[in-house]
Amino acid sequence: MDYRVLTRYFRNSWLIRLALFLSVMGPGIITSSVDNDAGGITTYSLAGSQFGYVMLWTFIPMTIALAVVQEMGIRMGVVSGKGLASLIREKTGVKLVFFIMIVLLAVNFGNTLAEFSGISVSASIFGVPPYVSLPLAALFVWVLVVRGSYRSVERVFLVASALYVTYIISGFLAHPDWKIAAANTFIPHISLDAAYITMLVGLVGTTIAPWMQFYIQAAVVEKEVPRKYLNYSRLDAITGSIVTNVVAYFIVVACAATIFVNGIPVNTVADISAALAPLAGNYAAVLFAFGFLNASLFAASILPLSTAQYVCEGLGLEAGVSKTFREAPVFHGLYAGIIVLAALIISIPNVPLLSILYLSQVGNGILLPFVLIYMLVIANDKKIMGEYVNTRLFNYIAGATIIIVIGLSVTLIFIGLL
Repeated sequence: MDYRVLTRYFRNSWLIRLALFLSVMGPGIITSSVDNDAGGITTYSLAGSQFGYVMLWTFIPMTIALAVVQEMGIRMGVVSGKGLASLIREKTGVKLVFFIMIVLLAVNFGNTLAEFSGISVSASIFGVPPYVSLPLAALFVWVLVVRGSYRSVERVFLVASALYVTYIISGFLAHPDWKIAAANTFIPHISLDAAYITMLVGLVGTTIAPWMQFYIQAAVVEKEVPRKYLNYSRLDAITGSIVTNVVAYFIVVACAATIFVNGIPVNTVADISAALAPLAGNYAAVLFAFGFLNASLFAASILPLSTAQYVCEGLGLEAGVSKTFREAPVFHGLYAGIIVLAALIISIPNVPLLSILYLSQVGNGILLPFVLIYMLVIANDKKIMGEYVNTRLFNYIAGATIIIVIGLSVTLIFIGLL
C-alpha cells in the first residue's frame, strides 16, 4: 500500500493521523482479539461463574503485560522487515528453529481442535448439528484464505474482532453491581486456595501464547508498514491489548452478576448460555452464544494460518495469504491439512479433547519462555534493530513480564502434574 496517497486526500493534520492509523491498523487488534478464543472465553466464563468479581483485578496487569509483548513484536517486524521465525533462525541456526516449529505445530494443532470443538458446541446451541457446522466452518476458513488477498482477509478478521462487542452488551444486560466490580478491579484479592491459584494461572496463561508473537510479526511484515509509521503500529498493538481485555472483563462481569450470584453450577459454555437466559434475558444468552461462535470460527481461521506461516518462515519457504498455491505450496497445503484434520478429529465421538487440550497447554507453557527470551534478545540487538532497540526502562518491564510468565507457566505445569 502507498501510504503517501493518504496525504493527498486529507489536509487536516489530525485527519491524516487518523487515516494513517486506520491504514496500518490490523495486526495488533486481530492478534489480541483471537486471544479471546474458545479456551479463553471458557476460562473467563468459569472465572466469573465460580469466583464472582474477585478476579477482576488481574486484567490491569494482564493488559500491561500483553501490550509490552505485542509492541515488541510489532516493532521488530516493522524495523527488520522479517518475521520472528526468520530472526530466530538467523540468530541460532536451523536446528533450534526446526525444534521450535515442531513443538509449535503440535501445540497449535491442539488449540485448533479446541476452536473446532467450540464451533460444534456453539452451533449446537442454535440447533445446528456438528455434521453440518464442522464441514461448513472448515470450508469457510479454507476459502477465506485461499481465495482472498491479505487485504480482504484482514477486513474479514477486523469485522470478526468488532463482533466481540456482543460480550460487552451481555455484560450490561446482566445488570452487575458496578460498585463491587469497581472495588475488585482496583483492589487485588489474593487467596492461597488451590482452585483460586489454578484459575489465576489459567487467566494469565490465556493472555499470552507463543503463536501470537509469530503471527503479529508475520502480519505486520506482510502488511508492509513503513518504518516511519511505526508509532501507528505500536498504537495498534496497545489498542488491541486494551480492547481484548475489556471484552474479557465483561465476560467475567456477566457471569459473576448472574451465575455466581445465584449459585448455579456450570461446566461448559453451553451451560453458561443456558443459565444466562432466565437470569439476564434471552438476548444476553443469544449474544453470549453468538460471541462464542464468532470467537471459535475466528480463531479456527487464525491459528492454522499462523501455524502455516511460521513453519514455512522458519524453514525458509514461501508463505503469505497473498501467495498463490504455486508460489507457496507448503504454506497452502499445511493450512488446508490442519483445518481438515482438526474438523475430522472433532467429528469423532468421544474424542479425548480434554487430554489434547491439557497437553497443548503444557506445550505452550514449556515453549513460551523460550520465545519471549529470544524476542527480548533480538529487540536489544543493534545489528537488527538499530536505534529502535529497547530502552533500559522497557527492558525492565519486558524482563519482569517474562519472569512472571515463566513463573506462572511453571506453576501451571506443576499444578497440572499434581
